[in-house]
Amino acid sequence: MSSNITCFSPVDGSVYAERPATSLSEARVKFAKAREAQKSWVALQLDERCAILSAAVDHLVAARDEISLEIAWQMGRPVAQCGGEISGLEERARHMLAIAPEALADAQLPQKELALRTMRREPLGTVLVVAPWNYPFLTAANAIFPALAAGNAVVLKHSAQTLVCGERFFEAFSAAGLPEGVFQLCLTTNEATTSLIQEGLHDHIVFTGSVAVGRHLQEANAKHFSGIDLELGGKDPAYVRSDANVSWAAENLVDGAFFNSGQSCCGIERIYVHREVYRAFVDRFAEVTKSYVLGNPTDDRVTLGPLVSGKAADFVRSQVAEAVGRGARALIGPGDFPADKPGSAYLAPQVLVDVTHDMRVMTEESFGPVVGIMVVDSDEEAIRLMNDSDFGLTASIWTEDLFAAEAIAARMETGTCFANRCDYLDPALAWSGVKDTGRGCSLSTHAYDHLTRLKSYHFRAQPE
Repeated sequence: MSSNITCFSPVDGSVYAERPATSLSEARVKFAKAREAQKSWVALQLDERCAILSAAVDHLVAARDEISLEIAWQMGRPVAQCGGEISGLEERARHMLAIAPEALADAQLPQKELALRTMRREPLGTVLVVAPWNYPFLTAANAIFPALAAGNAVVLKHSAQTLVCGERFFEAFSAAGLPEGVFQLCLTTNEATTSLIQEGLHDHIVFTGSVAVGRHLQEANAKHFSGIDLELGGKDPAYVRSDANVSWAAENLVDGAFFNSGQSCCGIERIYVHREVYRAFVDRFAEVTKSYVLGNPTDDRVTLGPLVSGKAADFVRSQVAEAVGRGARALIGPGDFPADKPGSAYLAPQVLVDVTHDMRVMTEESFGPVVGIMVVDSDEEAIRLMNDSDFGLTASIWTEDLFAAEAIAARMETGTCFANRCDYLDPALAWSGVKDTGRGCSLSTHAYDHLTRLKSYHFRAQPE
């Protein structure tokens, strides 16, 4: 029986896109074609592969305006902010292509009178990329471009919510002249994707999404020896020290908390503020939050669009209601955001004070526009509370004392520590996490370690 993959737009609830689902038999053919095409793809010189991939980036950048509107309709981000995702894709993809020669170079070892003594990186084969909807181009590009540059074939299974984004990748690679079969797009259902993983048609998986789904896919992959990289989210904290530039920190942290309506794995979800600057910080944070505009994301004046679905918005509402019921105080009132529609995907941002770690909003990933702010009396207390989490993606420290920031960062149980910034990925630095945030690495030269395998060469010449 055939089925469809449907994207319901959070903008108005309409069907934005609908495509026939890729059946299991069709998907198996795609994997077989990818495996066969990879043999000739890896035979090309690295600079030839990178030139084709760079042309695909050019194609995506040229379509920035159309893609921005598509993103807004598919997942609700304000169109004025969507172009930045394509700029980010370009930055990351071009960086990963530029460092490929270094990352994939032979190991420089003393020859010890041998004819050849080195280690070389070889592609894994076929990499399955399971991409999310919240940053549909950035997250997918993190894996797709280095995987292809390294000589792998890629099969992309994109979220049903952003299925048109997967098609954009396919169009870009086709226009750039990528050999047929090297990049495959699978519009499979979640159930069919699990079945494909259980069959072991891939050589590696890169997944970005929830902890629950990550565990499910890891179990599906368990009987195979192929690797799986899992980026599973966060509950990222910030700490504002007593010597911080309070107004500047507040402005930046509002952006870090509410950009993309808080639907970012590395968005700020909880803030700890030293008592000496707590009141000034909270007042400024609430003031900046109230300057945001909630509404239809296709309107250039809007800075907050709907969440991806009414269900996602209701989840955040339940966290807020529980916290208020336990004594938290909400600083954003019903009249501050008239476009808020209870029960819909349109949700006003919320700032909560008088919160504790007994409340879900401080411990459970929200993935929406809500942040809790707690007062602390010392660095030691802030460190303890920031580490009191099942997640460990990023932590952010706001201070003029960078030596103190480095000492605090050394004790953070996270993959990345920021000082005086947040919610940003530097493509030259490894992107990784600890605890339930998952495992693996993207970006930097270290990303290539996960997308290749080492082969050693130990050649001795025969005696004359």
